[in-house]
Amino acid sequence: MNPKKTILIVDDSRLTRFMLKSLLLKNYPDWEVLDAANADEALKIVEENRVDFITLDVNMPGMDGVTLGTELRKRFPGTPIALLTANIQQATQDKARAAGLDFLPKPLNEERILEFVTNGEREK
Repeated sequence: MNPKKTILIVDDSRLTRFMLKSLLLKNYPDWEVLDAANADEALKIVEENRVDFITLDVNMPGMDGVTLGTELRKRFPGTPIALLTANIQQATQDKARAAGLDFLPKPLNEERILEFVTNGEREK
């Protein structure tokens, strides 16, 4: 039996956090889904919890998602981290990959989210 997994959703949009949380709990009802509206909240959560997966928005107040992802990647090199954004410009995708982050375009797509989780499980 797999141990309980925890995913952290970081997005300044309450609606996006709610939608992503609902989607994840529909497919993984035994998981813990944590959420943060900005980088400061996210950093506090990862200090206090073991997190198996992280999704990040790009545009947030304060530290942006790419900068936060770079910081999290240094601290948690084996944790799957995805940048979720409506900004699908190649430059944004390149920044995500350079930081070691997966890139998932918005709007949210259940298939892409589940693929991110499945691939992340496989690569651990």
